[in-house]
Amino acid sequence: MYLEIVTPEAILFSSEIDSLSVPGVNGEFQMLNNHAPVVSNLKEGTIKIHIHSQTNIDLDDLSGKLVADAADDKILTLLINSGTLELNDNKAIILAD
Repeated sequence: MYLEIVTPEAILFSSEIDSLSVPGVNGEFQMLNNHAPVVSNLKEGTIKIHIHSQTNIDLDDLSGKLVADAADDKILTLLINSGTLELNDNKAIILAD
């Protein structure tokens, strides 16, 4: 699945990923490849990006807001205050604040 995370300041992340966990307003949920289309509001919390099978992501090139998980450097985390997620045809776009 392809993920793009956009804030008012910049594009924070744009790459292929394995899966994604987000803090939805009704609870945290995860999306994998070929997930059904979804649009959701996001609440304050942590976005978790799983990049286990991806080899082309340079962890040193990440925005200062994206952090590799302490227990697993193939999971990236991003703290958000709120946002909106759209997933369709294996492309997820998160507008985060």
